[in-house]
Amino acid sequence: MADPVVTRHAIEVEHVRIESQKSFDEVKAALERMVPQLNTRTLELLGQGEAASALKLLEAGPDLSIFLARDHGATLQMAGQKKKALQYEIGNPLTASKMTRHKLPAALYAPLRVVLYENEAGHAVFEYDRPSSLFGQFGDEQVTAVGRELDGELERALLHAAE
Repeated sequence: MADPVVTRHAIEVEHVRIESQKSFDEVKAALERMVPQLNTRTLELLGQGEAASALKLLEAGPDLSIFLARDHGATLQMAGQKKKALQYEIGNPLTASKMTRHKLPAALYAPLRVVLYENEAGHAVFEYDRPSSLFGQFGDEQVTAVGRELDGELERALLHAAE
C-alpha cells in the first residue's frame, strides 16, 4: 500500500469584526429574528430522494439560515468563568451546492461560522472570516463568485442585527 500524500499551502484570510453599541441579548434576538433556523424539512426531503421538492423549498426560503448555534460562553464554566458567546453556523444548502458542485472541498467552509460575544464594555461583537477569502483558495472563479455573494449577504445581515 502506498503512503498517503499530504500537501499544505498557506492562504490569506480576511477577518471581519463588527462591534455594536447594543447588548449581546439585543443583537442575538435581532439576528435570530432576521436569520431563521434552517428548515430541516429540506434535509428530510433530500434523505427521501425528493431533490426536486427540496430544491423548491430552498428556492422559496431565506438567503441565509442558522444551521446550529453552540454556546461557547457556557463551556468557559470549566475554567471558572461564564461569558456570553455563541458560535453560529450560517448558510444555505442551495448556495453551498453552487460551490461544491465545482469544488467539493468548499464544503469545509459551508455553512459559515460566525461568533457573537459580549466584550468587556458590554457590547455585542460579531467576528467571522470573509467568505470570498475562504472560498478563493480553491482557484475556481465560480466558487469565488458565490463567496463574494455571501460576503454581501452575511455582512448585511450582521450589520442589520447590530444596528
